[in-house]
Formats: sequence, C-alpha cells, structure tokens
Amino acid sequence: MSTGLVTAAYVIAALLFILSLANLSKQETARNGNKFGMVGMGIALVATILSVNVHSYIYIAVALLIGAFIGIRLALKVEMTQMPELVAILHSFVGLAAVLVGYNNFIRIYTGVEATTRGAVLNIQLTEIVLGIFIGAVTFTGSVVAFGKLHGLINSRALSLPHKHKLNLAAVIASVVLMVLFIVTGGTGSALIYLSVMTVIALFFGLHLVASIGGADMPVVISMLNSYSGWAAAAAGFMLSNNLLIVTGALVGSSGAILSYIMCKAMNRSFISVILGGFGNEGAALTSDDEMGEYREISPEDVAEMLKQSTSVIITPGYGMAVAQAQYPVAEITRALRGMGINVRFGIHPVAGRLPGHMNVLLAEAKVPYDIVLEMDEINDDFPETDTVLVIGANDTVNPSAQEVPSSPIAGMPVLEVWKAQNVVVFKRSMNTGYSGVQNPLFFKENTSMCFGDAKTSVQAVLNAIGAEAAAKIS
Repeated sequence: MSTGLVTAAYVIAALLFILSLANLSKQETARNGNKFGMVGMGIALVATILSVNVHSYIYIAVALLIGAFIGIRLALKVEMTQMPELVAILHSFVGLAAVLVGYNNFIRIYTGVEATTRGAVLNIQLTEIVLGIFIGAVTFTGSVVAFGKLHGLINSRALSLPHKHKLNLAAVIASVVLMVLFIVTGGTGSALIYLSVMTVIALFFGLHLVASIGGADMPVVISMLNSYSGWAAAAAGFMLSNNLLIVTGALVGSSGAILSYIMCKAMNRSFISVILGGFGNEGAALTSDDEMGEYREISPEDVAEMLKQSTSVIITPGYGMAVAQAQYPVAEITRALRGMGINVRFGIHPVAGRLPGHMNVLLAEAKVPYDIVLEMDEINDDFPETDTVLVIGANDTVNPSAQEVPSSPIAGMPVLEVWKAQNVVVFKRSMNTGYSGVQNPLFFKENTSMCFGDAKTSVQAVLNAIGAEAAAKIS
C-alpha cells in the first residue's frame, strides 16, 4: 500500500476514534460509539499490515486469530460485574506491549541493525525507548494488581509498607538516574544493564503504587491505568514511527486523565492524594453498630406496600446490584410502578460500582429508559420531596458521614442525600461496611429500614408482592 493511502487510512481511523469517544459520552449514542471504534481499529489494522514489508503474512494472521479468539471468548464469558477487572487486565497487555516494543527497538540498535543512527537522533530514540518501557512497566504491574484486587485475589485494603512514600520517591529517583545513564552510554552492553535494572524498578513501582491504594479508590485507579495505557501506546507509536498509534494513545491517555479528574472531583479527592494512598489507610469503620444505635428490618411485602402508597420513588443502585444481577427485577418494578402512575427515577453517583458508567450500562441492559436515569447533581435536590428511596447494593455513595463526620475518611465526598427522603429502604446482605471499610450511619436513621438478603431475591419478592394486577398495567 502506498504511503498516501496509508496516511489517508490513518486519518479516517483517527476521526473514527474521535467520533467513538464523543458518542461514548452519552448513553443514547454509546452503541454507535462502539461501532465507530471497531471500524476505526479495523481500518488501522489493515492499513498497518499492508504498509510494512512482510516476508510472510502467516505469522500475523495466526497472531490475529489467536487474539480474536481470546477476545471473543472473554466478551461472551465475562459478566458485567467482571467488566472492571477485564478492563484492568487489558490495560496490562498494553503496558507489556510497550515494554516489548521498547526492548525490541533497543536490540535493533545494540545489534547494529540501525547502526547508522548517531548523535541527537540516537539520543531521541533512546529517550523514547526508556520512557516507553518505564510507562509500560508501571502500567503492566499496576494493572495486574488492580485486576487482582477487583477479582478478589488480592486484599482490597491499602498496602502500607513502612516509609512507603520514601520507597516510591527512591524508585522514581533511581529510575531517572538510570534513564540518564542509559541515554549517555547509548546502544552498548552497559546500557542494557541500566535499562534492565530500571525496568525491574518500574515493575516494582507500578505494583507498589496500586497495592497502596485502598478499595474505595479503585474506580479512579482503573481510569488512571486507562490513561497510563494510552501514554504507553503513544510511546510505542513514537518508537515504531507510527503516527496513528501516537494519536490513538494520546486520545486514550488524555481522556483517561480527564475522567480521573472528574471522578476525583466527584469524590472530593485530589488525584495526588489517591496516588499517594487513597481511602483505606485510616483504618476500619468509624464506630461499632452498638454505638450508632439500632436498625429496623423490613420485609419485601412491607416494602411493596410502601411503594404502592408512594407518589415519587428514587432508586439508587450500587455494586451490590451488579453482583446480584438484580437490574432485571428492578426494571420490572420500575415499569410496574410507572404503570400505576408513580414517578420513578434513578440516582447515579459518578463512582457507583467499580467502573465509571457501570450502573448506567446495567440499567440500559435491563431496558430502563434513559430519561429517568439521572446523575447525582441532577437529582440530589429532589430527595426532600421524595416519598421512598430504594438503596440497592450501594453503601459509600449514600453515606451521610461524608457530610456529618469531619474525621471520616470520606469526609467531603459528594454523596446522594437519600436520608432526606421520607422513607429509605436499604437492600443489603448484612450490616457489613462498604468497600472503603467505613460504617454507614444511614442504616441507623429513624426513616431507614433494612431489607436483608440477596438483592435479586429480595427485589424479586418485592415485585411479586406488588401484585399481578399492578404488573398488568405496564404499558
């Protein structure tokens, strides 16, 4: 394929990637966003393969088939609750690829394949290599640890080694020194030693960085690693002299950074504070259940009766709804209540679940209308005029400690102010704390009732109790 055609294909692919990001920002157009992204990636792959001199395409074909098989199998097998950890492990592949590309480029220089490269050009190439490997290594191990935490293989609590901040600082300083030595020595054997040691330090740095972040900050971590993987891809693009890879990596890196900023703002956190430790370092829950008072338990039948007598209902879902796959009976209850003339809406916290937009995708999957799914800022002022709020599997995002307890680890975090409604029903398996390990005073308030059990089973029981007559009114 001629250079002109490759350039044109890359421009079209880049435009499709931009359209993909633009459409993914809204629920209504997210499906089109995925299509634009897939078409763009298809064009990019074909153009790249045809643009290089390849003695045999069979190796590329085999690699593509293996990747396609793994991707299709994962897509069919992985449930929505496992999507955050899938995203994390996919980020690790991008980081590992950047490391391998970096070492491949160095080997080409070291073995004399690019022996004509000298002076400033060589220094630029070496800088690209060392930065690409550093970012890729940090992304690789950081993403693996994030996957382990989300999958339950690693404790979600923040790892707190003695002098951990000093360890991180020492790792960064050592990496910078080794980078300089690597560039100064050029493509020599000693340079390979410096590069190898720097890679090991970067791998440790990525592992320790994410391991030191508590469970409640994991949504931000996933977004942060998404940004890292983008910059790793951009670095690989520089090393491979591939303009599209540079553009694509920059798009992913910048969008991930913006999303991380938005999420940190939603949690009243600074990005630096998340990186330096995050929630979970302060210890355990605020106080014991005995010190907070008594909770009131309610049956699904009583919840159904409460809903029938309401004129306005707000449902605030969390990760517990995703784990129990309760979005389907929740959607049925929504349709039944709306058929009875009751105003039903959903309140979504920006960091509900373990991935941005997690709850929105689950509700869309259950055919909940987009127009009744509202963000926190859009619905928070409506809770005082709401008869009943159903909190399904949410904990930290509806915790009044964020506003009422200055010493709380989540103090200042914007939350859904569900306790201001007339009645609140919380669906939970037990009285255990949320992912951040912080107890929730909401459970002990006078207008709150607890409905214990598996969320799907409990919600289904509420739906059954609403009655066939109400269900028959669904339009």
